[in-house]
Parts: sequence; structure tokens; C-alpha cells
Amino acid sequence: MIDVDQIKNVLGRLESVEAALGDPDVLSDRKRYRQTLSDYAFLKKLDSAYTMYVLAVDDGSDQELIASSERDVYASLLKADPFEDRNAVIEIRAGTGGEEAALFAGDLFRMYSRYSEERGWKISIMHSNATSLDGYKEIVFTVIGEGAYGTFRFESGGHRVQRVPATEAQGRIHTSAATVVVFPEADEEDDLEIPEKDIRIDLFCAGGAGGQHVNKTESAVRMTHLPTGLVAVCQDERSQIRNKEKCLATLKARILDHKRREEEAKIGADRLTLRGSGDRSERIRTYNFPQNRMTDHRIDLTLYSLDRIIEGSLASLLDALKSNDLDERIKLALERGFQ
Repeated sequence: MIDVDQIKNVLGRLESVEAALGDPDVLSDRKRYRQTLSDYAFLKKLDSAYTMYVLAVDDGSDQELIASSERDVYASLLKADPFEDRNAVIEIRAGTGGEEAALFAGDLFRMYSRYSEERGWKISIMHSNATSLDGYKEIVFTVIGEGAYGTFRFESGGHRVQRVPATEAQGRIHTSAATVVVFPEADEEDDLEIPEKDIRIDLFCAGGAGGQHVNKTESAVRMTHLPTGLVAVCQDERSQIRNKEKCLATLKARILDHKRREEEAKIGADRLTLRGSGDRSERIRTYNFPQNRMTDHRIDLTLYSLDRIIEGSLASLLDALKSNDLDERIKLALERGFQ
């Protein structure tokens, strides 16, 4: 049962926050204005959800509708992920399985790309190490679109595939794997100014699969953040300057993600999510092609539509992951009294 007094107490701030949006002192302070705008959006969402809940109760609606409205109120009380609406940086690495693992990494890249393109989001490849059979030993790319990180954040982890490889003459089913890591793109609000002394920059000649598309100038860039050992590489642009820009953007995203994971570890991962144990090699999903089956092991979801999923039809899967995560966070918040 919803604590009405608690809701009214929270909503009591709405009028003052709304007034603050017109305060010249707030308007002149960019950081304060963004925080006030965020508070206003939070309160308006809660106000709307609570109004619908009250209407459902007063109208004597069925229990299913009342429960759904109650869930919306609880969801509105949760603090939003500050990175939810950002672009997503995604890294895919081939794991065990040789050439077949590289082909699977390529399939995952195309799967995410097609889904993104259908939503009107753009793909910018930061770094890739392609193989001769259209696979990737590794590929790092940015999905540019509002909410991209919030959409893909649960894809981090180990992905396993079971199928007859194109390279297999005997028709035997092989198992191989790839690892996916997703983190939010850093922006100017993160205050990630990195001293030059903390970065080592290495330049080298870019090259493609089988020696093709080799750039004979040192346009490829590798940056190492010395305090953390984090590394970013970019070689997909012909311009060294452009590669440096993209490489630094990727490095900042890695540093931001590193800092956030450290903070979560210190507070005991208070914000429960489907990121699991934090071990990104943890197997989260199996793609079984002979049975046209995809299973997400975290939420025990099995879909017999792998042929469509691998072509980018990810909406039902991603929605299920997000919904399950929301239920888990509401459960945890209720146990803690939304403190």
C-alpha cells in the first residue's frame, strides 16, 4: 500500500522547484540549473503517476489496473540513472572459438547496429580489428542517440553461441563466445579533465584484415591512462587528429565507467541492476541457432525467435530486461523505505 503522506511530502517541493526554474541565479548557474531541471522532471513524473493512481482507486478500477498504477508510482520514486539518456559506447570482443567467435562478434555488432538504425540512432566506429571472413576480433563503437545507454546497459557480459560454423565441413555444432561491455559516453558535465602527464600516446600504422586497407602513415592512435592502466585505440579515421579526438572520447568513457564502478563497490552496489556480479565475463545469454532459441539466463527468458533477434528485433528482449530490473529495484527500495 502506498504511503500517501510520503508522496504528498515529496510533492510538496514541486511548487518551489518550479519557481526556481525562473530564478536568475539558477539560470546563470548551468550545473545548478540542470539539477533543478532534473528535480522538476522527477517531481512532475511522480505527480502524474500519483494522480493516475488516485483516479484508479477512486473510480473503483480492477485490481490489475490499481496494481499497475501503484507500480508506476513506486517507479517514479526511484532515482533515475544520471547516465540513462546518454550515448552508449559498446565494446565487443571475440572470446573462445577462434574464427567462429570472431564471426559471432560480427553478428552481435550488426544486431545492435540494425536495432539502432531502426530507432534513428547513428553508429560511429571508434576501433575495429576485422578478420578475413567479415568477423571481428574486437570492435568498439558509439551509439549516438538519446537513451542509447539506458537501452543497451544490460548487454554487458558473456554471450555464447551454439551453431554449425560456416567453416565446419562436418556439420557439427560448435560453441563459441564473445564479450560485450557497455558504458555511457562521457560529457563536459563529468569534469573529466585529464592532465597530459597522465596519458601516454602511441602512434602506429592502421591496417585491415589480411593486410588490406593499410594506411602507411601513423594515423592510428593508442592512449593509455597511466593511473588506471585503461587503454583506448582508434584507427578507423584516416586523419590522426580525428583518431586522437575519438580515442580521447573513448578513454574518457572508460575512465567514467571505472570511477562509477569503484563508487558502486564502496557503497555496496546500492543501485541494484542487471549488471550482475560486475564480472563482465559472466555468461548472460545463449544463442542456439539449431533450435532458433535465445535464452537470457539472468531473467530466465527464452524466446524462439533467434532468426529475428539476430537481425535486430531486440525490443521485446530489451523491454523485458528493463522491466525486470525495475521490479527488482522497487523491491529493494520498498525494503529500505525508499531511503
